[in-house]
Amino acid sequence: MKVKTKNGEEYEENFDFLVLAPGAKPIFPAIKGIENKKIFTLRNINDMDKIKSEIKSNNVKKAVVVGGGYVGVETAENLKHLGIDTSLIEAAPHILAPFDSEISNILEYELVNNGINLMTSEKVVEFQEDGNEIIIKLESGKSVVTDMVILSIGVSPDTKFLQNSGLNLGERGHILVNENLETNIDGVYALGDSILVKNYITNEDCAIPLAGPANRQGRIVAGNIMGKNEKYKGSLGTAIIKIFELTGASTGLNERALKQSNISYEKIYLHPNNHVAYYPGATPVTIKVLYNKENKQILGAQAVGISGVDKFIDVMATSIKFEATIDDLTELELAYAPAFLSAKSPANMAGFIGQNIEDALLEQVFIEDLENYNEKETIILDVREELELISGSFKNSINIPLSELRKRYSELPKDKEIWTYCAVGLRGYIAARFLTQNGYKVKNISGGIKIEEKVLVKTEEKENLLNKENVDFKVEKEEDYLDLSGLSCPGPLVKIKEKIDKLEESEKLKVKVSDPGFYNDIQAWSKVTKNSLLSLNKKDGIIYATLQKGQASNSVVKEQENVIIEDNSNMTMVVFSGDLDKAIAAFIIANGALTMGKKVTMFFTFWGLSILKKKNLSKKSFIEKMFAMMLPKNSQDLPVSKMNFFGIGAKMIRSVMKKKNIMSLEELMKKAKDSGVNITACTMSMDVMGISEEELIDGINYGGVGQYLGEAEKSNNNLFI
Repeated sequence: MKVKTKNGEEYEENFDFLVLAPGAKPIFPAIKGIENKKIFTLRNINDMDKIKSEIKSNNVKKAVVVGGGYVGVETAENLKHLGIDTSLIEAAPHILAPFDSEISNILEYELVNNGINLMTSEKVVEFQEDGNEIIIKLESGKSVVTDMVILSIGVSPDTKFLQNSGLNLGERGHILVNENLETNIDGVYALGDSILVKNYITNEDCAIPLAGPANRQGRIVAGNIMGKNEKYKGSLGTAIIKIFELTGASTGLNERALKQSNISYEKIYLHPNNHVAYYPGATPVTIKVLYNKENKQILGAQAVGISGVDKFIDVMATSIKFEATIDDLTELELAYAPAFLSAKSPANMAGFIGQNIEDALLEQVFIEDLENYNEKETIILDVREELELISGSFKNSINIPLSELRKRYSELPKDKEIWTYCAVGLRGYIAARFLTQNGYKVKNISGGIKIEEKVLVKTEEKENLLNKENVDFKVEKEEDYLDLSGLSCPGPLVKIKEKIDKLEESEKLKVKVSDPGFYNDIQAWSKVTKNSLLSLNKKDGIIYATLQKGQASNSVVKEQENVIIEDNSNMTMVVFSGDLDKAIAAFIIANGALTMGKKVTMFFTFWGLSILKKKNLSKKSFIEKMFAMMLPKNSQDLPVSKMNFFGIGAKMIRSVMKKKNIMSLEELMKKAKDSGVNITACTMSMDVMGISEEELIDGINYGGVGQYLGEAEKSNNNLFI
């Protein structure tokens, strides 16, 4: 063999066996200005030393990482830990290509929440030097100014020296080897990041530059040199990454790869805790599992969480290696104790869900199916509790909490398909099973609303509720915090509301929560309920929040109903009409005002009292009987103001509302009462028209014009209907 040194010298070298492990080198694309001395790559210790020297000697305040792969993301995090204002630019729509978008979105959110300026779908087209700074020009027309740039666009095999050597190379320069890791030249082996390997699942050629496979290949090559005839059976691409408080890991094929390979697959989402909830420190893990629809074999898995991600993904990688099916997952016997796992491990749970699908106990739809939602054929049913709705809901959905579904399921039409959903999928599944057994056609939205991709608010635009000292945040006394760790949504919010309702005005409540979703939920909850969020901090995967009942103002929160703030933005309305259409309008406005945090008073007088009637009493005077004959018996008997046609018009309106899945008048009235609308019947009008309290619906108030005027004084909206 002829060897050429760096100095250009050549010499002959004899060998019995030759092992090539040149590795890979960073990609340096042909971008204008890329030769700038303030642009670095990171592949080895020497590269790292150069970057550290630049940061120290030039007092770097701003840095940009180009490329959202594993190294790029890890580099961005470490720059941020150094106190450097860090931006991460990625040309693709999402970072970390091994993950599907709904999983990488969670990791992106962690970056943004920790102050990284994340710019996705942005391609760098030029670097310009401007004094001590670099201006990065993007294809979108935007520019980013920085002190230094670290390129992390990817790697290519470092095999240029092997061109014209007689070795077979792939299109991108990878060394081609057989299953024994031997090249086309006898006695020459190759391994590591410079070779093409077989994908363990598809058996297609692929490049997987990871340390684990490279080390195993080294052992196999050594064995084959000694005559063992060992084979390398392929790579799964199992990988893991830490991003601030979160860990993300994947193995096998993702959904994009399965579509490209035309493999029939089913997917499963679940959000279990890393260990039992009652043991301190439990935190949720978001999981996606993909399996072959034809033979049930596991094809891939992805997971994100604070703890337990590595354990789960290793179990799944092992299962894929031995061609396990979803049925095999249900039979895995894994080490259980409350501090380490649940009796039904996440891997078991994935298998149980898969079996439910294959046994036709569960039919799934997915968030992407909402794009093709047809309101004429489908109802989207949110079975979460009302308290949870503040964190958002799917468009066009209606809410019947699972706790009320057995009493209210008859409100749902059987001529439409029902798509159920909850926060994480479990209650949606329970609702689907119940409704299916009662004759409904039901599908569950897999993974619940938690799997929905969040819109990332850019760092410079977001309202930063974190304290400036958050990086060094210290908990002085753990016992001062109400420990809600281990509770999944809506548990933390439910407990907080229970505690807040018992506090006096301006009293404080400190809580610590392990559910990552709480970070955003508590911000929304505090705004909607008009309570003060005094501080919000993260430490070691736990979220610490300090709340104060009410706000620092003269406003008074309604006692024991910590939802409505009473100030001069309240609303009052006089309901004089007894027409169905006007009654519906009145209650729609009232419920809408409630969602905006207003206190609403509805004052029913004269003909409007008909809306509140539930029955007629038999014992009445002659005049009172005359009024009873003229007035509707109850809300179901109300006429419409135009084209009533002896009640046909009212029936038509109710029929259309039902078909369009619009809440009926009675449902609107119940919701208004339950939500705190002050429904007041005018006692003077009741006396005039001979209507007694027994004839009106339960749960309303009675008063006169003085009470109404007092409420009107505190309002800036007063309607007469």
